[in-house]
Amino acid sequence: MYKDLYVFPAIFDYAEDGISVEFPDLPGCLTCGDNTEEALKNAKEALELHLYGMEKDNEPIPEPTPIDKIKIEPNQVLVLVEAWMPLVRSEMDNKAVKKTLTLPKWLNDLAEKKKINFSRVLQQALKEQLGIKEREI
Repeated sequence: MYKDLYVFPAIFDYAEDGISVEFPDLPGCLTCGDNTEEALKNAKEALELHLYGMEKDNEPIPEPTPIDKIKIEPNQVLVLVEAWMPLVRSEMDNKAVKKTLTLPKWLNDLAEKKKINFSRVLQQALKEQLGIKEREI
């Protein structure tokens, strides 16, 4: 079972051309920023998306390394970054997905003439076909 709140240490590496951010416990979870504010915003987003991906892939999420066990260089700062997953899960699960579909030109022309909202009609038809009234979790 996954947790709702995660707090992972991130290493902010300050260089002349910006700030790179890495999470020692999460290989591949990397980002950057031009300034501290942007780097922090990007770090939070990178952490949230990385953890969400791990959850979707049923990967185990490691325990964060205690901050006193992480060694940093003089140009680096250790920052704790938080991810509140209920919000992330809800946002990602309700995110609009673009679909490409095919239908006869005559049907498309008639629907456009009558100003039919294709997305709404498809959503309603899918719910009816699946036998659901509201979103299932």
